[in-house]
Amino acid sequence: MNEKLMGRLKAFLHREDNSTLVGIAASQEEIASAQQRLNVSFHADYIHFIQTFGGAYAGLAVHAFSNGSSIGKETVVDLTLDFREQYEGSPFAEVLESSYVISMDGSGDPIIINPAGQVLICYHDNGEMKPLADSFEALIEDCFLEW
Repeated sequence: MNEKLMGRLKAFLHREDNSTLVGIAASQEEIASAQQRLNVSFHADYIHFIQTFGGAYAGLAVHAFSNGSSIGKETVVDLTLDFREQYEGSPFAEVLESSYVISMDGSGDPIIINPAGQVLICYHDNGEMKPLADSFEALIEDCFLEW
């Protein structure tokens, strides 16, 4: 991720009043284990983010392994496995098998990163999948606003 965006995120997330929005940095071992368990490769921007902030808020809740208390306890592994099971046999099933779930919208729709690095949302109500951003970095650039 570009350093300007990372600087903005650090300034925001490391403020004392935002301590519940940042988790504990992911270790290389956690990342390797999760990638093996999910049979995916995390993209570099996502890895950079979770190695810096853990699961944290960046305009949306980004799940990792140890999330900020405001994010919830669900890990990227938990979310991905749960949605893979939930959507088995649906139009999303094939995409979810090769992707990983990093977040959810307010309606409980999974936000995923596919093998090409694109960020997509899967709408459970109508079975549609919609691109949100070309990359994790682009998603954060679009969503993150300091308050």
